[in-house]
Amino acid sequence: MDLSNKAKQINPSITLEITAKAKELKEAGIDVVSFGAGEPDFNTPNNIIKAAVRAMEEGKTKYTPTSGILDLRKAICYKFKNDNGLLYNPSQIVVSTGAKQSLANAFLGILNEGDEVIIPVPYWVSYPELVKLADGVPVFVNTLKQNDYKYTIEDLKKVVTNKTKAILINSPNNPTGSIYSREELIEIAEFAKDNNLIIISDEIYEKLIYDDKEHISIASLSEDAYNRTIVINGLSKSYAMTGWRVGYSASSEEIAKLMSSIQSHVTSNVNSISQYAAVEALTGPQDSIKAMIEEFEKRRNYMINRISKIEGVSYIKPRGAFYIMVYIGDFYGKTIGGTLIKSSLDFSKSILEEEKVAVIPGIAFGLDQYIRLSYATSMEVIQEGLDRLESYLKKLK
Repeated sequence: MDLSNKAKQINPSITLEITAKAKELKEAGIDVVSFGAGEPDFNTPNNIIKAAVRAMEEGKTKYTPTSGILDLRKAICYKFKNDNGLLYNPSQIVVSTGAKQSLANAFLGILNEGDEVIIPVPYWVSYPELVKLADGVPVFVNTLKQNDYKYTIEDLKKVVTNKTKAILINSPNNPTGSIYSREELIEIAEFAKDNNLIIISDEIYEKLIYDDKEHISIASLSEDAYNRTIVINGLSKSYAMTGWRVGYSASSEEIAKLMSSIQSHVTSNVNSISQYAAVEALTGPQDSIKAMIEEFEKRRNYMINRISKIEGVSYIKPRGAFYIMVYIGDFYGKTIGGTLIKSSLDFSKSILEEEKVAVIPGIAFGLDQYIRLSYATSMEVIQEGLDRLESYLKKLK
């Protein structure tokens, strides 16, 4: 049977594959330590849960407009004004089933066959696959350690062509935690203007920032940047609402209309109950965010200190999000239990087998000599996991 060639070209998510395998082992009663989680280990704040219960009790369980209930889109506009100095109308907002669908809507809404999208390496695993699903071509820019794994204008000039349609920014970045400064964003905005590119700015980790760093939305830098930027965000990370599946985008009305039209045929509206909970998240008390950030920073600092004492590894210091990329390249060519380690995927499969530790291979992000460790898990899990990592490394011969 001749099936879709496009679907055959899409690579499954390695992060989800490793996480699913770890979960399967846990359910079988095996003591697995997981560093794979891309979600806070905190429960959703109680005021948000109560808002969801109230919505159900009040019968707010029906279909809603595809782009989201008006109260939620107004709350998102308020958030943009308050947090980012951006003025949007509700008609410019599309609420989607997580930021991932917002990204899919964006690529489907702007790309024609063969259009190129510039993506930095390392990148979040789904970016290139979503571009390919929209008949676009991902064009990768290998960023450098000395630039904190961020674009430089020189990098961008080397890859831009007459087929380039868009440039993608993820700040704070998954997986490195790097954050673009105002000056760096101004340069990128000017580059986009000079080359008439659409900017897709993934800001899902904007509130999870450390070391007194500042998040700046590129759309806020000028009228031109505002007009050409699609901002992607959501409630999953900041409000511990991963399972509620609420993401959103802000863009020109023309693009928002296209994205809403696409979504109307794919999923229609986001779960109505989640939308009412999201209104409470954005307009209610914000204390939980501060508490999470303080705990994440505490865990990050512990991991940095501990990893720096493990022989043979190094790390990329994250300024945001909740991941640490750990360099393991010096262990390639070594063996354990008859397995030769020659890639981050080999390493990840082997340490799960030998020590029951789940880590995400760097190849998922285009950085094969690294593994990603999440600190969105308890301190006890982190301590045990790093003990097992150190034990595993000592066994490699």
